[in-house]
Amino acid sequence: MQFVLNSPLDMHLHLRDGEMLKNIAKFSAKEFAGSLIMPNLVPPVTNINSLLSYKKRILEAVGDEKFTPYMSLFFKSNYTADFLENAKSHITAIKLYPNGVTTNSEGGVEQIDIKKLSPIFEAMSELDIPLCVHGETNGFVMDREKEFCAVYKQLAVAFPKLTIIMEHITTRESAEILKRYENLYATITLHHLLITLDDVAGGLLNPHLFCKPIAKRHEDKEALLELALNADKKVMFGSDSAPHPVSKKECCGCAAGIFSAPIALSVLAELFDKHNKLTNLQTFVSNNARDIYKLIPIEKKIILEKKEWKVPENFYGVVPMFAGQSLKWRVKS
Repeated sequence: MQFVLNSPLDMHLHLRDGEMLKNIAKFSAKEFAGSLIMPNLVPPVTNINSLLSYKKRILEAVGDEKFTPYMSLFFKSNYTADFLENAKSHITAIKLYPNGVTTNSEGGVEQIDIKKLSPIFEAMSELDIPLCVHGETNGFVMDREKEFCAVYKQLAVAFPKLTIIMEHITTRESAEILKRYENLYATITLHHLLITLDDVAGGLLNPHLFCKPIAKRHEDKEALLELALNADKKVMFGSDSAPHPVSKKECCGCAAGIFSAPIALSVLAELFDKHNKLTNLQTFVSNNARDIYKLIPIEKKIILEKKEWKVPENFYGVVPMFAGQSLKWRVKS
């Protein structure tokens, strides 16, 4: 059995930099026509020169693969309308991180003061630049995303022309608020469709499933599944694939991030097939993103086949999700 995807897109991807970039970028480039690249490097990507330099390094890392890196800037409160206008032709979005809530988010926004930041949001609205948001407070870990829903409401009402992407949603509350406001959209990861906090810490701690936002409850996972499997027009696939070397995962102070790039489409095909929703996969991993971001991706056909294969234990020292396990679907070479 085979299933063909036309120009699949991953709208939330971490490629890192240096040797890590050179080693892992090809796994996304092989299976996707393009990805929205996250800007939280060290230092973060906050200006056009650093963005263009990073894009060049990405293209060098993917080699001959047909792949478009859709670039984003790290939100700073001192951006001006002139800066944004000059940046528009080089970027697909701007990513807002509350300060310190996730990996490499230091230097993010200390407090999302709608009035103070309104000139930036108004300029983004006029220029049609989407705002991507890591939506968590600094509260209790299981409540951070739910608490942030109040900020999404304020943004959606105050700036109705601004396209707001709720990144990697994990809760039932996020799934509900998404439907209330026309300008709210969301990415959903592979791992949040599959795991709960039980899988991370219910038995022996599994550091390779530790991520931010942390996986939540069964009812939260079910709410996300309903959106994704039915290819709701408000959601799109964003892997949030985030590689870390083993030394940063299997240690005290484990880094947050799940590396899913090499297995994402295979597992999605298995999941959608299991629920008799395979025909909706194209919309979830491509069509919705095209509509939300107004993208015209390069032509790229990915053939998925129902054929068992075993996931390697690691890729260049990075342990992937489902390492050493057998999957029922694979991307045909």
